[in-house]
Amino acid sequence: MATVIRLKRMGTKKKPFYRLVVTDSRKAVVGKYIEALGYYDPRKEPAIVNINEEKALEWLKKGAKPSDTVRSLFQREGILTKFKEKR
Repeated sequence: MATVIRLKRMGTKKKPFYRLVVTDSRKAVVGKYIEALGYYDPRKEPAIVNINEEKALEWLKKGAKPSDTVRSLFQREGILTKFKEKR
């Protein structure tokens, strides 16, 4: 199973926030997910990013591929640098 870390859109119309979830790459974006890693709220100033770092590193070690947006969030939070150091 190819796992992906991506954003799941939540919230109401014109008021989105996102959950970072691990899911099968073949599933729909709004479908079921394996595990939630945190959330991202771009509407606040500054944007709120809350990621469980231990779980994220664990899934990256297992081979989960982050989407482009999640990759940029991981870089901003320093998770990708920690992942590269541990390799």
